[in-house]
Amino acid sequence: MCDLELQTGVKLPNNLSEKEKSELCPVVYAISHLGGKWKLIVLHQLMEQPMRFGELRRAIPGITQRMLTLTLRELEEDGIVNRKVFEVVPPHVEYSLTELGTQLEPVMESLRSWGRANFAAKQFVAA
Repeated sequence: MCDLELQTGVKLPNNLSEKEKSELCPVVYAISHLGGKWKLIVLHQLMEQPMRFGELRRAIPGITQRMLTLTLRELEEDGIVNRKVFEVVPPHVEYSLTELGTQLEPVMESLRSWGRANFAAKQFVAA
């Protein structure tokens, strides 16, 4: 059962396809916009401050220029990241979180806490 049905008590129509039902579920919706290998890592970097493309690339080891470009483009299309072009010589671009993006701060803090706790537990077991 979808979280939407549990939270609101509204039963989804039977004539919806599985894809349509999944699109109405908030968890599936969130994952469809935040899933993938790099999106949460990019958002983690932008939580602190706006960054230029090169700064982001240096801050995220292993990401290619193409993948960073695609990831930023998707986050921008979803309204999570803002792209600001500075009309100077040489021109540069700065990325920052939109208001929608800053709403993810508690989610990122939860992930940070979970990561710390589980990393520490894994290290303890491995020792």
